[in-house]
Amino acid sequence: MALILRDVFPTWKNLPHTPGSRAALVCLRLAGWTPVLEPPPGLKFVVAAGPHTANADFWVALFWIWATRTPMRWVGKHQLFSGPQGSFMRAVGGISLDRSKAKANFVGAVVELIHMQPEIALAVAPEGSRAYTPYWKTGFYCMAQEAGVPIGVMALDWGRKRIGITGYVQPTGDIEADFASIAALLGGVQGRYPKNQGPIAPRPVQPKSV
Repeated sequence: MALILRDVFPTWKNLPHTPGSRAALVCLRLAGWTPVLEPPPGLKFVVAAGPHTANADFWVALFWIWATRTPMRWVGKHQLFSGPQGSFMRAVGGISLDRSKAKANFVGAVVELIHMQPEIALAVAPEGSRAYTPYWKTGFYCMAQEAGVPIGVMALDWGRKRIGITGYVQPTGDIEADFASIAALLGGVQGRYPKNQGPIAPRPVQPKSV
């Protein structure tokens, strides 16, 4: 049975299913979702998830993490990790990072975190908001490029009820071309609220003041 499940619904590095992953998979399937996980090229990558248009994205993604046994982590403000709420945040993969201590080099702090982990899929919502945005923030791209790891493109596809990693893009430094590759991997993907779904384009570079 475990072999059949892995063949049909893949797991991280083909790990065997556990009672917890089976339960999460059953919940996803009962809700009409199909988990997707293209085989990762290595043990570490940055995850760009989109389109992020609803709070419900978090819960669907969480059940995908449990169902596929992917070592997904995400970085949050340290204020989120106090009290009982903090225990829950850590339990579901949250990592507290004090931006004031990281100062301006937030990307560098995250890159260091990636290097410290034996395996990690570090999730980022590049839109930075559930509302419509005309571009994606590029922090995730810089993190992957500086860490020397690929970007795993995660589809939150409410149209076809598919959730998971559809492919990988290795940053080349040509951000326009790399974003085009990311957009291709998210082709036809529809957020829960399509009106909040913006284009997959890098944030324009602000001209330097003179």
